Amino acid sequence: MRQQTQTEGRDKSLRIPKKIAMINDIAGYGRCSATESIPIISAMKVQVCPVPTSIFSNHTGFPVHFMHDCTPWLGEYLAKWKELGFRFDAVYCGFLGSAAQVDIVREFLAQWPDVPFILDPVMGDHGRAYRTVTPEHCEGLKALLSRASIITPNITEACLLTGTPYRESGWEADELSLLARQLHAMGPDQVVITGLREGEDYINLISERADGLATRISRTPTAGHSWHGTGDIFASIIAADAVNGVPFADSVEKAASFVRACISASIRLGIPESEGVCFENFLGRLADGDFSFDD
Repeated sequence: MRQQTQTEGRDKSLRIPKKIAMINDIAGYGRCSATESIPIISAMKVQVCPVPTSIFSNHTGFPVHFMHDCTPWLGEYLAKWKELGFRFDAVYCGFLGSAAQVDIVREFLAQWPDVPFILDPVMGDHGRAYRTVTPEHCEGLKALLSRASIITPNITEACLLTGTPYRESGWEADELSLLARQLHAMGPDQVVITGLREGEDYINLISERADGLATRISRTPTAGHSWHGTGDIFASIIAADAVNGVPFADSVEKAASFVRACISASIRLGIPESEGVCFENFLGRLADGDFSFDD
């Protein structure tokens, strides 16, 4: 009888996982992009359906790397999904390597005008745009914002998208609120601006459009400086939570705490920065719904 009760309890916890189409690059070595997103989103009980935009031997923080641009066959890849009638509960997009890829993604999204679209507008960091980000690419991403439900830019990307002069620190709350309003005006209902640091805290500006705009500051104690790939971890948690119905502000707090725990553990273990943070140690807690990542 007890075994039957336990089995019934497990059965009640089962559900058909939601599906996310994840558009991002793949790096074979160095934790980032799809090699982080797939296990994290899966651990949060969401099925991940990858769409590779580029394939890297390792991320670009190493002295050398191999890169294969997937643009020539990306359209055909997605066309087969359309032909087969695949459907998704959300689309999550990270790195796009060119303006041409932006156009392909816009065409893909046009099939599902009501499906939530989570965009991490990967454009640059520390005040500089990546070399792949041409003016045409930037304008394409701005247009893509009109379709986005949620965006997760860092402060550099928020400045690039709005034409705001970048500075590393000294942002006032009203200045960040203005940035958020400008981003909302481009389309998304939910915005989080990351990559801000104030004293011993990391700052995330959370802004949501409901009857008006609700803006708040989230603070997380630093566990060291920012590591490669943490933006992908952050956005992946936001994307999975979006389809699981988690309130946006709660999701931001969870993602920030998870990233902090991963950085802290990686420093303690002496993991080289080039290899990214050891998020694998925390996947079980993420899957179990234990989001108290204080160390």
